[in-house]
Amino acid sequence: MPLWLLVGIGGFIGAILRYAVSFVVQGNNPTFPWGTLCVNVSGSFLLGVFMVLAEKGFIGQEARVFFAIGVLGAFTTMSTFGYESFKMLEDRQTASFSLNLFGNFGLVLLSVFLGKLAAASLWGK
Repeated sequence: MPLWLLVGIGGFIGAILRYAVSFVVQGNNPTFPWGTLCVNVSGSFLLGVFMVLAEKGFIGQEARVFFAIGVLGAFTTMSTFGYESFKMLEDRQTASFSLNLFGNFGLVLLSVFLGKLAAASLWGK
């Protein structure tokens, strides 16, 4: 099966799982995004376990692409961010680690603000 198809099928499954887990965990509590937090933490944990198994040769390329990129990529992008950031720390790449943190937190939040500002100026509040 082509790798792109494995990513797509995994992504379909991951997106549905994200919706279901977020919905169940969030419940009727709109004061804090507990569902998103749960998805990001559980997805990061699962990616950590899965990638160690892949690095040790217990999991092949097709399964890694399907689960790590497809399922967990759609379930949460924070899992990839967390894994890549931790890998930079392990490899003592502190400058890259710092840039990654700043980019994924600072620039992402700034981008949300700028996107909202652009939309508000184009289409009103």
